[in-house]
Amino acid sequence: MNLAFTRAEEAFREEVRDFLADCLTPELHAYAKRMTSVYATREIGMAWQAILVKQGWAAPSWPVEYGGTDWTVAQRYIFDVEMARAGAPPLSPMGIGMCGPALIGHGSQAQKDYYLPRILSGEDFWCQGYSEPHAGSDLAALTMSAVEEGDDFICNGSKIWTTHANEANKMFCLVRTDATGKPQQGITFLLIDMDQPGVTVDPIIMLSGEHIQNAVFFSDVRVPKANVIGRVNDGWTVAKYLLEFERGGSSYGPRLLARVRALRQAAGEEGLLDAGFARKLSLAEAEILALEAAELQQMSVLASGGTPGLKASMMKIRGTELSQHLTELSLELAGVYAAPFQPQHLSPGGPVPASKSHGLSSKVHYVGPESALTVSSKYLNDRAGSIYAGSNEIQRGILSKGQLGL
Repeated sequence: MNLAFTRAEEAFREEVRDFLADCLTPELHAYAKRMTSVYATREIGMAWQAILVKQGWAAPSWPVEYGGTDWTVAQRYIFDVEMARAGAPPLSPMGIGMCGPALIGHGSQAQKDYYLPRILSGEDFWCQGYSEPHAGSDLAALTMSAVEEGDDFICNGSKIWTTHANEANKMFCLVRTDATGKPQQGITFLLIDMDQPGVTVDPIIMLSGEHIQNAVFFSDVRVPKANVIGRVNDGWTVAKYLLEFERGGSSYGPRLLARVRALRQAAGEEGLLDAGFARKLSLAEAEILALEAAELQQMSVLASGGTPGLKASMMKIRGTELSQHLTELSLELAGVYAAPFQPQHLSPGGPVPASKSHGLSSKVHYVGPESALTVSSKYLNDRAGSIYAGSNEIQRGILSKGQLGL
């Protein structure tokens, strides 16, 4: 693969760097540096999204007519690399990265015209209604019902592990509209307003005290049939399309490379970069570079109008497992300094009520090196990486069946 960039591409890199130097505020950079979750708070995410929207760079993968960039594969890669290098915070993936592609791929023209601008503006903040208490990795086992009544569906049931449902005003949701055939054949992809009667959001507080996840309950919630994306009873098609983007539609490589290189720098600064640890870092970097090469090939497919397909499962497995491996190396480097729990100095993906109730103050200096502050929290948070978006065991099953014919 030829990774030499043209003069025009290098000029684009300088444009991105200049933009980040001017527009990535110290507050946003400081927040991102101490993140412990894969999600930023709504406030941070929307502040950064507004800056990117103003620049026209918030949704590189979208068609130009809906606010996309029409960048080449190389430009999208350069953008990802420079965002990671600069330490920019992530955007919420639910709107731009997930609901947006679902609408672009399967929505009606009216739905695209209405929802896509609202996603970019932040007027609509989305959450994902997939998992249920008994239907997570086996998503086709979902039972939340939607019964036709005139021009509406009446929805009853629940969803769980719903990220930022407490913040969202919209949910894209999978519901059961027919229970008579194969499980996948009776599912419909539905858009639901979160601020209407019958929707109840209960927080799920993590051991760290963070409120990011939620359980959502629906009791006789009325949803217009006009909110169906795709066709009734064919939501499985839309769900698979969306999951491909969730699993493999973006790049793990640039941010993983930034993390492993920051880890090497921290080890050097702390005098802990001995031959054994340096070897572990080099092996991890080599694996990340291999994943990055695969992602570059995949970006070429996407740029030609393709979808991630089965390779999305491979990207998801390798990306999340390498991310977990880096958290383990970070723990090894931090040693005893990984033990203190200092949430007042961290940037979680949601509020941490315990910080205030326990009288913790960010004005008190942290214990240990700054590089160790996020280590234990990121390690624990990243255990979910091999579970969300379909567990890695399920992904291996998809690959063995779809790619190998087993």
